[in-house]
Amino acid sequence: MQVALDDYVWAAGIATELVNTTAEVWRGDDRLPDLAALVAFTELHGDQPGSDDDARGALAELARRGRPADLHAVHALRTTVRGLIDHPDRDRLVAGATMLTPAARGATLIPDPAHQGRVRWAVPLRDGATIADALSLICGMGILGVVHTLGERRFRPCAAPTCRGAFIDTTRPGSRRYCMPGLCGNRVNVANHRARQGTGRPSAIRPPY
Repeated sequence: MQVALDDYVWAAGIATELVNTTAEVWRGDDRLPDLAALVAFTELHGDQPGSDDDARGALAELARRGRPADLHAVHALRTTVRGLIDHPDRDRLVAGATMLTPAARGATLIPDPAHQGRVRWAVPLRDGATIADALSLICGMGILGVVHTLGERRFRPCAAPTCRGAFIDTTRPGSRRYCMPGLCGNRVNVANHRARQGTGRPSAIRPPY
């Protein structure tokens, strides 16, 4: 598999999803407890936009070959990525993200699925790489792409009062506030609505689970 340099939105999205699988975010419920959960995660988030039939499912296939040591490596990776999001100094982000890309095998040009006859830069994954190597490369490229294109202010904690999640904001206006907008954002809106209706003080927003 390979990571296109201009697919930083997809790659940063995987980094966000990965860091928000921890027991810290889900109140003791680790969402990647075993290899089956890791396979499910890659099936849900792994396909790059516009990928051809040969590339689809490549990340999930690596996960299916995974061993317990690979799962432990993924757990260590999400801790590393969370540390970068939590301390978004530009130099630290660049240095840390670069250290996540040792599984890269140079750079190459690949066909651009959005523009017939054109090519774009991509970084292939080295032969024999594991699922942890692949996710590390994706997260590293996503962070580097966001720092280069959008800046370090796009790395944020969730704004929901009691949520411990974090995210990388790749929206155009840069106005994202929640790690899981459909969950944390909706709960905040419900609490605020109840407060406005006079049904009581805003209730504490429970973390996602």
